[in-house]
This record gives sequence, C-alpha cells and structure tokens, in this order.
Amino acid sequence: DVIPHMAKKYGFNYELVQYKWPRWLYQQTEKQRIIWGYKILFLDVLFPLAVDKIIFVDADQIVRSDLKELRDLDLNGAPYGYTPFCDSRKEMDGYHRLRGQYQALSQDPNSLSNLDQDLPNNMIHQVAIKSLPQEWLWCETWCDDESKKKAKTIDLCNNPQTKEPKLEAAARIVPEWVDYDSEIRKLIQQIEKEK
Repeated sequence: DVIPHMAKKYGFNYELVQYKWPRWLYQQTEKQRIIWGYKILFLDVLFPLAVDKIIFVDADQIVRSDLKELRDLDLNGAPYGYTPFCDSRKEMDGYHRLRGQYQALSQDPNSLSNLDQDLPNNMIHQVAIKSLPQEWLWCETWCDDESKKKAKTIDLCNNPQTKEPKLEAAARIVPEWVDYDSEIRKLIQQIEKEK
C-alpha cells in the first residue's frame, strides 16, 4: 500500500516476486525462518536469468553508501558474496564460543536458527563464496566502535546482552535514523489523508 507512493516520491521501480517452497525440500514453518530460506535458497529461481547480481539488504539494515560500489565488486566467479562475521567487539567473545559450538551442531535442519547466516558459513568449503569487505556490514553487537566510522551499511542486529528494541537502537546508533523515520511517517500520514 505504501510502496507505490514511496516509488513515486523517491523515483524507483520495484516488482514483487512469488515462489512456492518446493515440496521436496524440508519445509520451514516459522515465518522468520521461511524469509531467511527464501533469501538464500531460491535466488536462482526468484529472479530472471538476465539478472546478473542481486544485493540483499535486510529490512533492519541502514545503507550509508552507494550500492553501485558493491554491485560493481568483482566476485572472481563466485556465485555468492558475504561479509565475514565481525568479531572486533571484545566484550562479546564469550558469545563467539557459543556460536562456534552452535555451528558444529547446526547440521540438523531443525537447528539452523539463523538460516541466512549459518547455511553459508557451513557451505563455505563446498560453494565458492567471496568475502566482501567488512565495512559492508557493521553491527554494534559484534563490531567495535572504531570500525563504525568506515561502515557502509549498519545492521540493527539483536544484542543478547541488552535485548534493546531495534527502533530504539536505530535512533541511538544511526544519527540520521530519526530524520529517515520522521520523513517516512509524514509520507504515511499524507497517504492516509488522501484516502
């Protein structure tokens, strides 16, 4: 309902895609896991073959750079490019050990809790995956404050220590967030008035 108005105001084109989860592939039931599955498992069938690159930006990710730079990055023939897991925030070291243990246990499809991250990590030795520069994914939970200065995207990832709501975190972490949020809220109000 809002997207057509945003497309007109900000001058972009969009298309919605649909794809039914194959019956032969283990079915996910939780909504978040279904979304993660679609964004990683079916890119080759969701989009026309003429599309040579797809850049996935999470809904909780703020882009602070021109994505053309990322689009033009040479993947050296690899079908996938992912940013490595950031681990420069030392106070989170204990959680990294848990993640390592989890990774060892994640062979069971029922236990891939972060399907979009854990599956590529698990497949890195079977499928060519290009490591993207770290600045393309900064997350306060795992990346230190110094590296934020170079961040081209900021992900509002969950923090197991604080459990801070994402909108509160956005306003605190990303100075321009308040302006973005205000602008979109005004646009939505304008759309509602025109109905």
